[in-house]
Amino acid sequence: MTGAAISMKRRPAPPSPRANPLLGTAGRLRQDPLGCLQQFVDEAGPACKYRFFAHWWGYLFVHPEHNKHVLLDNYKNFTKLPHPTFLLLYPLVGKGLLSNDGDSWLRQRRLAQPAFHRGQIQEMGKIMIAAAQKRFSRWEQSARSGNLVQFDREMMEMTLEIAGRTLFSVDLTGEASEVGAVFSRLNEIFVKLVVSPISLYTMRIPFWPSTRSVTRNVGALDRVIYAMIDDRRATGESGSDLMGMLLSARDEDTGEGMDEKQLRDEVITLLIAGHETTTLLLTWFFYCLGRYPEIEAQVHDEVDRTLNGRLPTVEDIPNLVYLRQVIDETMRLFPPAYALSRWCAEDDVIGGFATPASAVITLSPFITHRMPEFWPRPGEFDPDRFSQANKQDRHRFAYIPFGAGPRQCIGEGFALTESVLVAAAIAQRFRLRIPEGYVAQMDPQITLHPKGGMKLQFELR
Repeated sequence: MTGAAISMKRRPAPPSPRANPLLGTAGRLRQDPLGCLQQFVDEAGPACKYRFFAHWWGYLFVHPEHNKHVLLDNYKNFTKLPHPTFLLLYPLVGKGLLSNDGDSWLRQRRLAQPAFHRGQIQEMGKIMIAAAQKRFSRWEQSARSGNLVQFDREMMEMTLEIAGRTLFSVDLTGEASEVGAVFSRLNEIFVKLVVSPISLYTMRIPFWPSTRSVTRNVGALDRVIYAMIDDRRATGESGSDLMGMLLSARDEDTGEGMDEKQLRDEVITLLIAGHETTTLLLTWFFYCLGRYPEIEAQVHDEVDRTLNGRLPTVEDIPNLVYLRQVIDETMRLFPPAYALSRWCAEDDVIGGFATPASAVITLSPFITHRMPEFWPRPGEFDPDRFSQANKQDRHRFAYIPFGAGPRQCIGEGFALTESVLVAAAIAQRFRLRIPEGYVAQMDPQITLHPKGGMKLQFELR
């Protein structure tokens, strides 16, 4: 008997919240995922084993020490596949960096990493600011007319343009609206599939409505992605961007390049990751500024003092200290990746509790970021939590908006650079006003969206 097996026999299973013995908690998770996860923790504690449906169980761990064990200490035992979420996402992301595992994932990660080095990101900063600047005149007209703007859509089209230009040297301005709409539809479809106990079976049926919808929308994305790849191949140029690195990659043993499917998987994964997080972060950031005028005033004061009327550059980022604190606090309360999924490959012990092989594991930054023992007054929006003095003694794994450990998001530096620069450029010229009586509701799709989108009003400063 192995040491892990001996240890498992001596450990209890995590406590379980209340659940219907047949229907489990699938219905509650479908109706209110965030509220349901919080209820699990309120009833059973930071480690719990919940009945999903009938004999299917899930494990939720939210304490920072649990996060550390799963994401760092024993991360090789906690894989992406065959977790049901990633099996369902396979038609979209395939074996891209998001879902791949093992040596294959490590090779792809090392290949893509140079595109996100600090020097590369500094060059990208100019493109990020230019994408925001080209929209200023339209936003100024909206401000003068007093019309509400679908702000999340504006951010999506801008960040999609930035991702296309910086990572792939492609202008996606013309396709931005269509691609954004497809991403939105797939988000809505997948979040329903993830909480359905039969979706892994129905997705194998080609004529099933959800299967047909996924196939149709993924096909629309594939046409854009393969056109990008074909156009670059036709030029015969590799280039120093991410697309060039992927096209130039050669297998160490065979010398062969990446096949079309793997290339497509990497491009679509990084295109999604390259714009989705920043879209949501900027949307929630300006919503929070609109809710807290005193915080907004401090941001405006810092931006004005730092920039003195000129556009921001990457060199300004270290001086935009308070703005960055507001961004961090925004991600605490509204983390785009509100839940992280893992598959337990072999028997393990997490937080003193037995966790068997094949356990379906969920970590939740959303819940961890609201634990009172690490975040006093967790429901309050307080950027000072992230001042240098206040954050130095906090548990490192109490704040994980980009994950942590070896599989921490490869684009974290990219997303934060883009967010600070674009937020500063917009805040320098505009205020975003919230319609009277409007309170944003969270819509936990695959990522954390505002329900029904978010309409705000531009106001010239």
